Amino acid sequence: MGSQIDLLQGTLDLLILKTLVLGPMHGWGIAQRIQQVSKEVLQVGQGSLYPALARLEQKGWIGAEWSTSDNNRRAKFYSLTRNGVKQLEKEMGEWERLSAAIALVLQQS
Repeated sequence: MGSQIDLLQGTLDLLILKTLVLGPMHGWGIAQRIQQVSKEVLQVGQGSLYPALARLEQKGWIGAEWSTSDNNRRAKFYSLTRNGVKQLEKEMGEWERLSAAIALVLQQS
């Protein structure tokens, strides 16, 4: 396996919002999904994940409610709000512009 990459705060927010498009998930499920989809390159630690979830909830981009997880434990489940969907669309556009600009710079010889 390749090395793991640390995520910038804004990037983590984008990945969390994108992951929650699939439906409500608890924190550990969000981290696992990001890790699986990235083929184990991106690993989100609790020290980064839970502050990001709190920040996104405070901004009104995600909502949270307590429920029972698959293994019968109480867990906080997060879901996208309407504002979160709008923010995701905005951030996806910004990410595409940024990554295209970086690619242009990297293609310089």
